[in-house]
Amino acid sequence: MINAFAYMGISTPNHADWNDFGTRILGLERGADSPDGGERYRMDDALFRLAVYPGDKDDVAYLGWTVNSAVEAAEMEQRLTSHGVEVTYANAVEREDRGVEGYFWFTDPYGFRHEIAWGQFFYPSTFHPGRSHAGFRTGDQGLGHAVLIVPNLKEAEEFYRGVMGFKLSDYIRGPFDVRFYHVNGRHHSFALAEGPCIGVHHLMFETNSIDDVGIAHDLVTEADLPITMGMGRHVNDLVTSFYVKSPSGFAIEYGSGGLEVDDLWVAKTFHSFSIWGHKPHPNLAEMGPGMVIEDLSNVSVEA
Repeated sequence: MINAFAYMGISTPNHADWNDFGTRILGLERGADSPDGGERYRMDDALFRLAVYPGDKDDVAYLGWTVNSAVEAAEMEQRLTSHGVEVTYANAVEREDRGVEGYFWFTDPYGFRHEIAWGQFFYPSTFHPGRSHAGFRTGDQGLGHAVLIVPNLKEAEEFYRGVMGFKLSDYIRGPFDVRFYHVNGRHHSFALAEGPCIGVHHLMFETNSIDDVGIAHDLVTEADLPITMGMGRHVNDLVTSFYVKSPSGFAIEYGSGGLEVDDLWVAKTFHSFSIWGHKPHPNLAEMGPGMVIEDLSNVSVEA
């Protein structure tokens, strides 16, 4: 089964803006560019956690998930193909590019490319952050979490839980409904928000120190970057964080202090997103829901 959200790739016409945003603001390390033109960013000793590719529009290139071994990958392949999902195995060049022993990929019902990888490459004591900080909470919990926007939560959950095997963490019912899923001890590595589009709401990075969240908030404020939601503490995973709009439209949630779960975890339903704070930007509606890949606002979606 999937055990971590390991890496992600995006394409964007604003790729040049990611260098300062990723290193000086977020504290990522700019790694060596990939052979296929990706600008790699590191959060730890893995080859990379985020790759940014030049593109004509903002889009997701891939979401990378890991399993423990080639044997588990084969089991995952069987699970997918039994549900009619076609998989494609990477060649040697593609495997080296991702920094893994092997992977295969498939496309979900919403057009997102998912990669199932094993044997992720790590290079001990090689991480050099873009600015001084206490490090990110990664390791066996992966890079953080991603929140995708889909038009119908019920249909989406049938695929992500029923086919990919994600485990439910919580529900939140609010201005829009969100469902949260875990694949390891992190409260959630993946979430789905219901909305009139297909896209990415945010990507979350978790720091080891709450002070680094405050420092990042200061840097964002000094740079006059758009804070989509101010500092606050979430009701479900207990992360203290804020949200800043990235150069690619989706937000980066930058936080610390996340809750850990185990196999005995019981999912709950909440009716608000935060214990305190996370006040939205006054012009949040004008900023849009995130990275919009396909606008479905004029398309009828059955409940």
